[in-house]
Amino acid sequence: MDLRVSPNELSLDQSDPNLLLNSIQLAYVSNMNRFNDLGAGATRVQYATGGGQDYFTTYPGTTMNAIWSRTYSSDFNDAGEDDDVGMWTNLDAIRTIDANNEDNDYSFHIAMGETLLAHNLMLIVDYMGEAVFTQAGNPTEFPAPMMDSGQDVYASAMALLDSAEALFNKGTGLLGGSDFFYGGSASKWIKLINTIRLKAHVTTGNTAAFNAIVAGDNYISSSADDMVWQYGSQVQNPDARHPYYAADYTPSGANIYQPNWTMEYMLDSNDPRIRYYFYRQNSETPGAGTTEPDEETLACSLVIPPPHYDGFTYCSVENGYWGRSHGNNEGAPPDNFLRTASGVYPAGGMFDDNSYANVGLGKGGAGAGIEPIILASYVDFWKGQNAIAANAPMAEVAGHLQAGMEKSIAKVTSFGALDGNADKSFEPSDTDIEAFVTGVVADFNAASGDDAVNIFSEQYWIALYGGGAEAFNYYRKTGFPNNLPPHWEPNPGNFPRTFLYPSDETITNPNLTQRTDLSTQVFWDTNPGGPAFPPSN
Repeated sequence: MDLRVSPNELSLDQSDPNLLLNSIQLAYVSNMNRFNDLGAGATRVQYATGGGQDYFTTYPGTTMNAIWSRTYSSDFNDAGEDDDVGMWTNLDAIRTIDANNEDNDYSFHIAMGETLLAHNLMLIVDYMGEAVFTQAGNPTEFPAPMMDSGQDVYASAMALLDSAEALFNKGTGLLGGSDFFYGGSASKWIKLINTIRLKAHVTTGNTAAFNAIVAGDNYISSSADDMVWQYGSQVQNPDARHPYYAADYTPSGANIYQPNWTMEYMLDSNDPRIRYYFYRQNSETPGAGTTEPDEETLACSLVIPPPHYDGFTYCSVENGYWGRSHGNNEGAPPDNFLRTASGVYPAGGMFDDNSYANVGLGKGGAGAGIEPIILASYVDFWKGQNAIAANAPMAEVAGHLQAGMEKSIAKVTSFGALDGNADKSFEPSDTDIEAFVTGVVADFNAASGDDAVNIFSEQYWIALYGGGAEAFNYYRKTGFPNNLPPHWEPNPGNFPRTFLYPSDETITNPNLTQRTDLSTQVFWDTNPGGPAFPPSN
């Protein structure tokens, strides 16, 4: 009984670097799922949950807790069940094992961890303004670590990418480990590294560095190299399904509200992706068109829109696209088998073929969707954003717009095969898709000024559905789209420029004082403060 080593805390010589690598990957995708939800919800790409009447109460100090914990220690894994997973400590552990092991070279493991951590750290800065780096992972010397500036963390993340690229180039391979993203392809990881650099440069406005990487032509430019997490259809031990599917395809119906702005925009423009993104359980929406309001299932359908919603859809989108408007914090009525559910993309749900059936376990693609992280279509929109910032000819921007739309639509429509029971006659034809893309590009070329940038930005928003982490950055960087509907509340407070520090950290770290508002701007956000910016708020 004289235990010298705790059986609940393995020493490094008992740790398996392959399992540590699994933990790093799971922590990363769990964080990306959270970043995607936060970015998309704040910008109306998806519905903003949280229940607050204004931005400050919608995004409390708990908002960043799980992301912070998974980055620096461990927390619950969103891409499965019950396991604690983490990044920093497990990456350090692999480095230590590698340094003490003369037989195996774990350079590939370390390179993967450094790449994922670098991207994660950049996003923490994007969403919170600062992060811990120089004093991280050393609780003995720094029990209450100090924050590093956003600029310094970005620079440190770029250095991690440089280190990772050098390690990938050693060609050691995975040594029995699992690469859930690229199957052990060092060349694809290096493309990802260059694409994360592109993300950093377009965010910070470094046009020359961005163009240099594009000229090198070794980044994610084809959908075959997309950075995604592949979910599965297993229900238990672990639940491998897409989180949207797990929430919406239940015996008690759908539990997520879809965004009114996105559904209405796609409906009005006859976007060929709409039947893949959204599955309607009902053919009509109370209060929309000639359909009568219904106080029991959609209370706002009886409400006269408030003055600040002048010209925008307040509650009901036609044709059964039953969702919620930005910031609506009303209680949930008995509409779980009426509201629009997540579709076959990216959640692995059902393709909308006008059958208006109810959702349920195992229907559609059984949850075997993806977590979009960085897609080739996003990169085309980054190229367009970079071109707009550099005052390039609008014809150049139009080319990037068209390329981004074509790649997005091709990827989305490929998911129709997941729902083998759907009526495929409702899928868009190649002619339909070509006509849609041609029409949007023609509208862009005919527009000018803000109108043209709005068209570009709206299409970027639609492409980001399901993976909207970068929408939050783009919106604060550019202020577009500047024609979005307002918040549900007349006075929601200024749009968040950063989120609060994680409350778990502020409670235990005496060197960190919680902010009192969401107005702190990231180092690359040089736009005017609120409420003047962004204009839609």
